[in-house]
Amino acid sequence: QVQLVESGGGLVQPGGSLRLSCAASPSSFSINAMYWYRQAPGKQRELVAGITRSGSTNYADSVKGRFTISRDNAKNTVYLQMSSLKPEDTAVYYCKVMSSDYRDYWGQGTQVTVSS
Repeated sequence: QVQLVESGGGLVQPGGSLRLSCAASPSSFSINAMYWYRQAPGKQRELVAGITRSGSTNYADSVKGRFTISRDNAKNTVYLQMSSLKPEDTAVYYCKVMSSDYRDYWGQGTQVTVSS
């Protein structure tokens, strides 16, 4: 059974940084692309960043230059380094992975709150 475990969320002041992690198991799980989404209260879930197996990345315009997505294929883990955080970045952040047979799997979400 595929499982995604997210970590790294929390409370941070504006201008601060956080690093999210999402580890997929079992280790034999073959992953294609990996993504981070977020959902703020009263808003639709939106794509924040994505990364292919080969390392090509894409970002939402709102986070370009501030967030960096990366992955460790050996660990089946995707990361989201968030810097210069703003109050509008407050949301529940979800990771999603696309398997090699193009199925989507979601993590449970981790809360990120940016507030002074």
